[in-house]
Amino acid sequence: MNDSTDLTGRGLKKKVEDALAQVRPYLEADGGGVQLVAIDETSKTVKVRLTGGCACCPSAGITLKNGVEAAIRKAAPEIKNVEAV
Repeated sequence: MNDSTDLTGRGLKKKVEDALAQVRPYLEADGGGVQLVAIDETSKTVKVRLTGGCACCPSAGITLKNGVEAAIRKAAPEIKNVEAV
């Protein structure tokens, strides 16, 4: 794999997956979780699914923005938006 390939596609997915791996233990501690659904390279949008207790929690929006999105944008600043599906 050359460096240019690593900066797109699989490289971006790895950065997002690594960010999700960092927040998963916190979500799992409260009976929840998060799964990567898709990455739209054109709009730089990541779609995730909150699972378990996070799926129906009244604070899911806060968890998404302050936890999941913050971790993803720190690891992959090129990402513009994170959406729950």
